Amino acid sequence: MAQVTTRPRARSTKAMIDRYKWYEVVALYAGMAVFLFFVLAPFIEGFLVSLKPLSQLFSTPYNFIPQNGSFDAYFQMWRSVPMLGMHIFNSFFISSVVTLIVVIIVVPAAYAFARFQFAGSGLLLGMFLAVNMFSGAVLLIPLFRLMRQLMLLNTYWAMIVPGAAFLIPSSIWLLRTYMMRIPRELDEAAWVDGASRLYTLRRVILPLAMPGIVVVAIMTFIGAYAQQFIFALTFNSRTEFMPLPVGLFAFFGKQEVQWNELMAASFVGILPVMIVIVFLQRYLVAGLTAGAVKQ
Repeated sequence: MAQVTTRPRARSTKAMIDRYKWYEVVALYAGMAVFLFFVLAPFIEGFLVSLKPLSQLFSTPYNFIPQNGSFDAYFQMWRSVPMLGMHIFNSFFISSVVTLIVVIIVVPAAYAFARFQFAGSGLLLGMFLAVNMFSGAVLLIPLFRLMRQLMLLNTYWAMIVPGAAFLIPSSIWLLRTYMMRIPRELDEAAWVDGASRLYTLRRVILPLAMPGIVVVAIMTFIGAYAQQFIFALTFNSRTEFMPLPVGLFAFFGKQEVQWNELMAASFVGILPVMIVIVFLQRYLVAGLTAGAVKQ
């Protein structure tokens, strides 16, 4: 009679994966909670301020939770600053045009740096990286003279051109890294079939690099939305072209500041960025995690 042997059961998958002690897990989640608190606390406090009447903002003792809070500030702000809608549109329009320009320039540039080895490529990449080391405030005077010679002052382009110029270098670095992960064998197979460089980029590389391009577009949109203040304040003096960061100064009166309406307008102003991130979150996560797993 044949003897049947039984193999010992394999260790459970959970036991193999769960390598942390319980106190390490508690410490990890506690650290994450503290980090999220410091990140979200200003937004939570700003939202609570937008719900409070102006008289409660300077009461003693200060109450974080609004008493008889309401959304009146979200309706009153449109009457206090009639051009608030135009300011929000200007910010969205400027950021969208900057994003479009950056993507159009960065895609072929990143492909060239990822695929071709030419003289001075490393130096150019280093110069692109060095550009990000300079603050926009350092270059305001030469940029102002350049905008004046090009007759772009008091136009949308006075904020679009510098915004795109400062965001292109970092975008090239980001997208170049992503394109370097795409196998070169795909390019070679397309060349064997008679495809040109441009056709290979358009029909072979672009579909594969789309998650990285979406990440670059989102990062560029957020960066363009955040850096409008300094360029608009320097290169534009016309109210109809002012973006939201400068338009918020209208809530600063001679006698007092309408803090509740200011916070309400700020939250309404960041809605375009939040909507873009929500709708493109799937591509953003796919692009940011690309390369996390070795292939």
